[in-house]
Amino acid sequence: MPSSTNSPHLLQAVQAALADDWETAHKIAQDYGDPYANWIHAVLHKIEGDAWNSRYWYARTDGKKYEDFSDPKAELRAIAEALVT
Repeated sequence: MPSSTNSPHLLQAVQAALADDWETAHKIAQDYGDPYANWIHAVLHKIEGDAWNSRYWYARTDGKKYEDFSDPKAELRAIAEALVT
């Protein structure tokens, strides 16, 4: 995926999610509509245990899938890495 112009805000969402602050992370992710925000949103719903909603958001990424990562924290770290490269 190309880098996001919203990277600083989305990195905040990832950091919040990694700190188990789901509400803050979710609010930030909802404020943006690019593929990275959608990916974060998908992972948050995966963490929540809402597989249907998570898959809905994965469908709005650039090819990411629910099954790509079994560990949501590892996936969040991958998102953070992608946002800074």
